[in-house]
Amino acid sequence: METESRNSAVSLDGVVKTYRLGEPVHALDGVSLEVPRGSYTAVMGPSGSGKSTLMNLIGCLDTPTEGEIFLDGQDVTRVSDRERTRIRGEDVGFVFQTFNLMPRLTARENVALPMVFRGIGRAERRERAAEVLDSVGLGDRLEHRPNELSGGQRQRVAIARALVNDPALLLADEPTGNLDTETGEQIMDLFEELYERGNTILMVTHERSIAEHAERIVHLLDGEIERIEQLSGVGR
Repeated sequence: METESRNSAVSLDGVVKTYRLGEPVHALDGVSLEVPRGSYTAVMGPSGSGKSTLMNLIGCLDTPTEGEIFLDGQDVTRVSDRERTRIRGEDVGFVFQTFNLMPRLTARENVALPMVFRGIGRAERRERAAEVLDSVGLGDRLEHRPNELSGGQRQRVAIARALVNDPALLLADEPTGNLDTETGEQIMDLFEELYERGNTILMVTHERSIAEHAERIVHLLDGEIERIEQLSGVGR
């Protein structure tokens, strides 16, 4: 397992997450999963299947009750809270359904924000943010604030922010949930481009049509992996 962990962007071994709400509730019950570097994985399942718990654990927003989680080869289940925060900021890029942009900051300033916490100088932050925004098709919107952008453009800013630290994993939670169908498809085209460039993507969605953009779909049911579906026609 340790060798596999070093070769994977994410590796879970026997992960259990139990919440004690009167009777113990197993949100995840013995999940083992490998997410290879450079892969594109979608996670699907009904409400209560454990999707959000899985994302929170992989994103270092929570810790498992049992089992091990390796992120970019590092065991994140046995590190301090401070180290977990550092790993979350540098190794995971988050893309949320609601964009989570700072309304008073420009697109460039929003994208540069994760670099502030790493102590990167202002000139380098501005240059890097501009580069990443250009890579997602927003090179001409650097100084626009979120209220001056469309929903699709705001999600592109959020994706650029997620990419700016060159993370080991891009973690997307319902990335098209607040977008109309056409704009959602444009965002999925962008994810496909990012995958083609070598980014590792793990995406939670309840929509089959969105999940089918990935290489494979992990189906969760009652806190366990029900099956893993390999999809054809996707790949570099």
